[in-house]
Amino acid sequence: MAELLLELLSEEIPARMQTRASEDLKRLVGDGLKAAGLSFTDARTFATPRRLALVVEGLPAAREDVSEERRGPRVGALDQAVQGFLKGAGLSSLDQAEKRDTGKGEFWFAVVTKKGGPTADALPAIIDAAMKALPWPKSMKWGSGTMLWVRPLQSIVALFDGKALAGEVAPGGAMKPIAFGDTTRGHRFLSKGDFKVADFADYAAKLRAAHVVLDPAERKKIILAGAQELAADAQVALKADEGLLDEVAGLVEWPVPLIGTIDAQFMDVPPEVLILSMKTHQRYFATTKTDGTLANRFIVVANNAARDGGKVIADGNERVLRARLSDAKFFWDQDRKTTLESRLPALKGIVFHAKLGTQAERVDRIVKLAGEIAKFVPGADLRQVEQAARLAKADLVTGMVGEFPELQGIMGRYYALGEKLPAAVADAIGDHYAPAGPNDRCPDAPVSIAVALADKLDVLTSFWAIGEKPTGSRDPFALRRAALGIIRIVVENRIRLPLGAFFKAVDLMDFFADRLKVQVREKGGRHDVVDAVFAAGGSAGGRSTGGGEDDLIRLLARVDALQAFLGTEAGKNLLTAYGRAANIVRAEEKKDKGLAVKIAGTSDVALLEQAEEKAVVVALAEVERALKPALAAEDFAGAMAAFAGLHAPIDAYFEKVTVNVTDRPDLRLNRLKLLNQIRATMDQVADFSKIEG
Repeated sequence: MAELLLELLSEEIPARMQTRASEDLKRLVGDGLKAAGLSFTDARTFATPRRLALVVEGLPAAREDVSEERRGPRVGALDQAVQGFLKGAGLSSLDQAEKRDTGKGEFWFAVVTKKGGPTADALPAIIDAAMKALPWPKSMKWGSGTMLWVRPLQSIVALFDGKALAGEVAPGGAMKPIAFGDTTRGHRFLSKGDFKVADFADYAAKLRAAHVVLDPAERKKIILAGAQELAADAQVALKADEGLLDEVAGLVEWPVPLIGTIDAQFMDVPPEVLILSMKTHQRYFATTKTDGTLANRFIVVANNAARDGGKVIADGNERVLRARLSDAKFFWDQDRKTTLESRLPALKGIVFHAKLGTQAERVDRIVKLAGEIAKFVPGADLRQVEQAARLAKADLVTGMVGEFPELQGIMGRYYALGEKLPAAVADAIGDHYAPAGPNDRCPDAPVSIAVALADKLDVLTSFWAIGEKPTGSRDPFALRRAALGIIRIVVENRIRLPLGAFFKAVDLMDFFADRLKVQVREKGGRHDVVDAVFAAGGSAGGRSTGGGEDDLIRLLARVDALQAFLGTEAGKNLLTAYGRAANIVRAEEKKDKGLAVKIAGTSDVALLEQAEEKAVVVALAEVERALKPALAAEDFAGAMAAFAGLHAPIDAYFEKVTVNVTDRPDLRLNRLKLLNQIRATMDQVADFSKIEG
């Protein structure tokens, strides 16, 4: 068995593209090998700023002959179809084909044999095809060439079984082809000249000697360990940032962590500003003190091993950082000269959406919504809720947010605190975008809850009203995220919010049901149970809400109770009994469109003839007596327990009673009424017809 080594050396590849590119390269080459009938035991890829590398192990030295059976047209088909089949199969006449009866008629079949040969002969075409198919997010041409690649390509190592493959890639134009070879080069600054490699082990070892750490995972470990050691020596702690660590590991081939100092003049600027500026502009890691506050030290990762231990590099980065933070401090100082309230008129000049008006108009909607929501949030001060909602978007017109849009809300909180506004108002301004994702902190203070819910409900209802709904993977206005945010805020804080009262679009509740099902599934729950409960008529204190369930706290309590009940033998038996009753009623309703009205309500006691009918009526009455107080008290486990005694009389009913007595229409109608009564009684808790199985 042999090894294939491929390296594509180029100018610096953006860090954000490296991981995806290495995965795509492995997939495309792997697919090409399989299509050529070449099996292998393992394939691994590596990426640095300048190179993509792939090693495929366990390849055969030669390909075996492969036979492939192809079915052609039906016997007697048009000559054009027959000739196309023969050409595709490489046959000259039908004498070389076979006639077979498939059970659906006679068809022509051909056995096509693909000759094997040295594996090395097939590899160049596979590599070339994979390179051309590599889906870079952005690519470029260089020189006079016409080839598209992420950055100018410099050389290609392509070794099979220790020997360079005979192949090349042509950039096009007047540029010379880049031949496959066995020569590469090391670090741009720390090594000199080219060197030959014999296989992957030799390649990795020689790169290491030439100051290139090939494996991104190893570079991450080096960065993390070095940064933590430097931070510990300075008596600070490294602030964890996995995303930044991934990115920095993709920017260096020979990582050398260094530590620098933030000038004291900038330490009164909010820490979020300093951290964001260092991260987005300079790719620096922040550090913290023992109390968790931001320390005045930062970690920079150089791509060079300097003779002075990195002192000049660290000094240079400190100077660059001073320039960056000077801008941030200027915005911080200037913004605090103007109050949030005085900035509100400027929101009239910012269009939120062409069909939804300006940010000022949106603020008016949020203030109104927040006031309504506050009625359902225990401890929410209405005056503070409305003040926070009115000022929540004011920081959009500050210099700091203009420079760092990621800080909207956060800066509003700092400016509000600087104005000595109530802490609850300031916190609500800072929290109103949260949670921005599944791992983000959820607001838990009453004023923050009301304003955060208002912000998200406005987004949902406004875009729904103008027909801008998510479709498939397209969700440009992050409506799914808004819905999940509402669900988290409501559920985690146990807010009894009747969502239906805030949804102007009829189908918005269905959208919420889909989002809730995702969360329930992630916790091991059943999506069909969520459907069943959502479809049931909600009740609050024993009063019907007049539609589907819209109180998420009550809904989830129902889901838990129903799921637990369905897991018992009594629940399974009752579900079967319900299905029999509902199926008969539905079948008869299809035959008679007016039947639903006729069988509404309770059955006529005077028309009950058999003991089994009377037993079902008694059982239903007992259920109703237990069900109403249980539902009013939101004791859904008790409501389910009330159903437990139903399945035995219903089973007996189906065993002894004939429903469709065609010669007695009044009796038939009364018995259908009884079956419908079974369905209606159970559907008070959930629409059992939506339960799978």
